[in-house]
Amino acid sequence: MRAVAACSHWLNWIIERICALLVAAMVVVVWVGTLSRYGISFDTSWAEELARYIMIWAALLAIPCGAYYREHIGLELLLQQLPGRVQRVLRVALDLCGLSFFLFLFIFSLGMVADGAHQYATIFGMTMALPFASVPTASGLTVLQIVATMLRDLQSNQLTV
Repeated sequence: MRAVAACSHWLNWIIERICALLVAAMVVVVWVGTLSRYGISFDTSWAEELARYIMIWAALLAIPCGAYYREHIGLELLLQQLPGRVQRVLRVALDLCGLSFFLFLFIFSLGMVADGAHQYATIFGMTMALPFASVPTASGLTVLQIVATMLRDLQSNQLTV
C-alpha cells in the first residue's frame, strides 16, 4: 500500500508541474498572439489554435490531480454534514462512479484518437491525434489516481464500512 501511495504522490507531483508548464506556455503564446495583433505586426495565425490545444491538455491533466486530492466540486460540503459511516459509504459509491466513468471514457477515447489520426488541424496541418490524445491520457491517469486514493483511504481506515 505504501508503494501505491508513493507512486500516486510521485505521479501527481509530475502532473502538477506539467500543468504549470502548460499554463505558462499558454500565457506566453496568448501574449505573443496579442502583441502580434495589436503591437508588432507579424503573422501569428497559429497562436490561437496552439493556445487552445495547450489549454485542453492543461485542463484535462488537472483532473487526475483533483482525484488525488479528492476534490469533488461541492460534495465535500454535503459529506461533512453526514455521519461518519454514511460518509464512508458515499465516498466508496462516488469513487466507484468516478472509476466507472473514467474507465469508460478511457476506452471510448482510444477510438477517438484513432479517428483523429485521419483529421487535420487547420493551421498546423498536423493530425488531431495529438490533441485528442489528451482525453485518454487524462482519463487513464484519473483511473489510476482514483484507485490509489481508494487504497490510501482503506489503509488509513477512512473507508472501513
